[in-house]
Amino acid sequence: MDEFMPRGAIMVEKTLAIIKPDAVKKKLAGKIIQRIEDEDFKISGLKMLHLTREEAEGFYIIHKDKHFYNSLTDFMSSGEIVIMVLEGENAISHWRKVMGATDPALAEPGTLRHAFGSSIEQNSTHGSDSPSTAEWEIDYFYK
Repeated sequence: MDEFMPRGAIMVEKTLAIIKPDAVKKKLAGKIIQRIEDEDFKISGLKMLHLTREEAEGFYIIHKDKHFYNSLTDFMSSGEIVIMVLEGENAISHWRKVMGATDPALAEPGTLRHAFGSSIEQNSTHGSDSPSTAEWEIDYFYK
């Protein structure tokens, strides 16, 4: 904790959230957004778009050398997505808890990925994993 932050102060963070093509195609965006609002996040940015393959490759560049990079970028450029900036107390960890484990089969009941995901890749949602990643991801879509 920052030594200059007053005791009891609330740490408001921003995180990037994506509703992936599988969830948009299944018409789940409204349910996911409702869950976001029910969890008391503030949605400070929201847009729907269809990534080109090049945009998906740029966004997932950190995974370029991993075996799943090509299938992931193919999938993320396969249909419309919803990009959001969420704000709230401990937004990064809170959003990751709401999403659940990357593999829907391992996600806790009540999480979005448990409810809506069908595979590790087609798991309905994406979220930043750290403050530095959140900053980079938000800048990628909200320049």
